[in-house]
Amino acid sequence: MGLPQVALANDDGNVVCEHCLLAETALARLRGLLGRSGLSSGEGMLLRPASSIHTAFMRFPIDAVFLDRGDRVLKVAPELSPWRMAACKGARAVLELPAGEAQRRGLTPGVSLTQVWRSAPGSNPARPPGTASARPG
Repeated sequence: MGLPQVALANDDGNVVCEHCLLAETALARLRGLLGRSGLSSGEGMLLRPASSIHTAFMRFPIDAVFLDRGDRVLKVAPELSPWRMAACKGARAVLELPAGEAQRRGLTPGVSLTQVWRSAPGSNPARPPGTASARPG
């Protein structure tokens, strides 16, 4: 069974992660991105709850974006190579993105993220990727 997907937008309503897998169970967080050969632009994984991550056994570098309880960016750990760790005190979630994507998408401390849409596990997204105009209020 697949994981649910979400899309995340920044303060301006611009989508920063179109295809973001949501890892909310211990097993999903443990598996993370293992077994994948990489992430494309617009892909990511949101681990919740989490305040630290590791890249053991991974085959590619990632950006780790640490979020507080309100999904505000606390810290960005850019271009983490395999076999590294990163943590952030006070973080409640970690958004894993392709290396360099956080900078390209303007994710810096203080930026808030909003969930634009969410799909059920294994289903098609409820809202087409890239449609930030219908942000929930």
